[in-house]
Amino acid sequence: MAIIRQIKSNHILAITVGIVYVWFGTLKFFPLLSPAESLAKNTIDFITFGLIPSEISIILLATLETSIGLLLIMNIYRKKVLIIAFVHIILTFVPLFIFTEDSFMVLPFSFTLLGQYIFKNIIIIGAIITLYKLPENRTFFRLN
Repeated sequence: MAIIRQIKSNHILAITVGIVYVWFGTLKFFPLLSPAESLAKNTIDFITFGLIPSEISIILLATLETSIGLLLIMNIYRKKVLIIAFVHIILTFVPLFIFTEDSFMVLPFSFTLLGQYIFKNIIIIGAIITLYKLPENRTFFRLN
């Protein structure tokens, strides 16, 4: 039987961010299950000038988020994945600027629940930057 000997603290941070990505990404695979589905579709439609049909864009987003999460959890290509995650998480702030009526009750101080959902991603930005600055260690865990 394999026993996990050691998990470094930077791996714990990567794992927790990865779990968030997997969880919210997986929800997007199932219509109407994600609270951000409509917002995500509208944002992608805006960013891509409507070139990607919303039924496809949400699956692509779900695949991206789930992949980021799994790769962070498994500590595979960490630096590259963190760059992709950083770009992704920055783009999650786009609705604060283009869908202000959905994001704020009173500009710029009082978020709606949707705005709060977006703004909490600032914590993930901090985690991504912290993980990126740490030395890359290819070992996820040691088994005996």
